[in-house]
Amino acid sequence: MDPLLWHRVAAVSGVAALGLGTYGAHVFQPHNPAYKDVWQTASLYHLVHTAALLAAPITKHPHVFGSLLTTGILAFSGTCYTVALLEDRKYSTLAPFGGFAFIGAWASLLF
Repeated sequence: MDPLLWHRVAAVSGVAALGLGTYGAHVFQPHNPAYKDVWQTASLYHLVHTAALLAAPITKHPHVFGSLLTTGILAFSGTCYTVALLEDRKYSTLAPFGGFAFIGAWASLLF
């Protein structure tokens, strides 16, 4: 498997992060304004960890790092986007797993 695959994953994720961030900033108007903050948190974590994906090919274990970051983006940011869009916290069950995936990705750089 080509480690540069993670650049393509970062490209797709970056397009999604910017699109969703733009939507959140200019279009998203939840009934409860607290959900705007949830959207912004999702967007921030999505964009930051997408940028980190660009470093995957130069890590010792690119597929571990890239897979964990991608899992974190999908589970944490995806869950937060869903919670904000539906304005219902009952959909938040995957967010902690995404957070642990982010932690695992960064920790993987130690080995």
